[in-house]
Amino acid sequence: MKKNLVVQIIAAFILAIIVGVIFGEKASVVQPLGDLFLRLIKFIIVPLILSSLVVGVTSAGDINQLGRLGGKTISYYLITTFIAIIIGLLAGFIFQPGTGTGLTLDGAKVDAKETEGVIATFLNIIPTNPIEAMTNGAVLQIIFFAIFLGIGITVVGEKAKPVQVFFEGFAEVMYKITSMIMVLVPLGVFGLLAPVVGSYGASVLLPLMKVIMAMVVACIVHVGITYTIAVKTLGKMSPIRFFKGIFPAASVAFSTCSSSGTLPITMKNVQENLGISNKTSSFVLPLGATINMDGTAIYQGIAVMFVAQYFGINLTFSQILMVVLVGTLASIGAAGVPGAGLIMLTMTLAAVNLPLEGIALVAGIDRILDMFRTSVNVIGDTSCCVVVEPVKHGEDSAAS
Repeated sequence: MKKNLVVQIIAAFILAIIVGVIFGEKASVVQPLGDLFLRLIKFIIVPLILSSLVVGVTSAGDINQLGRLGGKTISYYLITTFIAIIIGLLAGFIFQPGTGTGLTLDGAKVDAKETEGVIATFLNIIPTNPIEAMTNGAVLQIIFFAIFLGIGITVVGEKAKPVQVFFEGFAEVMYKITSMIMVLVPLGVFGLLAPVVGSYGASVLLPLMKVIMAMVVACIVHVGITYTIAVKTLGKMSPIRFFKGIFPAASVAFSTCSSSGTLPITMKNVQENLGISNKTSSFVLPLGATINMDGTAIYQGIAVMFVAQYFGINLTFSQILMVVLVGTLASIGAAGVPGAGLIMLTMTLAAVNLPLEGIALVAGIDRILDMFRTSVNVIGDTSCCVVVEPVKHGEDSAAS
């Protein structure tokens, strides 16, 4: 998000607290602003998931030509994202950032609706009718359809080029519509948050400090354990050399909150400091900027647990599994979306039927969280370069 929009969101966050404290329950008069924002968010979810994921998959290039480099790169990204969201969920469970608020949906603790079980959950990922899935907003089924549609377009090749061009144009249209809606985030935050503060007092915001703490710890754990082990065992590189070499890129990512904007210095760091070939880095890093969202995955896990705890909802195991699947698969296309963290959170909350009002709570501290998750995203991209570089030796050099 642009800096001026970030300032506006923070200002709206502060103003909502002030209005809520001063006017109390009368602050509910601004609730329609929040309802408008939520309806607009729901309005873009389905077409955004479909178009962005298709483009995310097709951007990997010709599957027949990617060979081992492409397969290993994509597998690494998906596996680390899977691990990241589990770490985020564990951090949310351990820190319990949303507990003790006294806030519930219907005045009492509620259990999330029990699903059919793990096996049924996996089977239900496959839609029997993709159109019906899109009509009903079945997020996981839409993701499945979009990924396979993207794979099909890639495999068919030249004959499917018009379809690929269509979805690329469709995605750009959705990105633009999303950008327009994101401009209204300050109004949405104000309209959703002021009534909550008015009804329950400013103390309901104290758990946000625990969200930040959980995010920091989870990011450190993921970087310090997952990436360290991967670089040491799979990449055959000293973790000290690795972290020292990519520190400038991680610092820029932390300050700019932009993986794409950090890409030039990231490529420079891995080539000059880590000795990664241009051929590997020029493929792995841009692809990572598209489909690797480890930091955002951590954020999803923590935010989902926070929202569930905040509203007194007990998630079932099947719903937690759904969060893991959606967070992992949605990462393929979410990186190209302005305000990717909030949009991905919307998808995840919708998938497990959690209240979207929780978005307003984390939006106020989103900039702080974004600094950490973007740094993790970039470090993850560079670790993948180190892991897949051995594939480029000798007879495998032509694999790409």
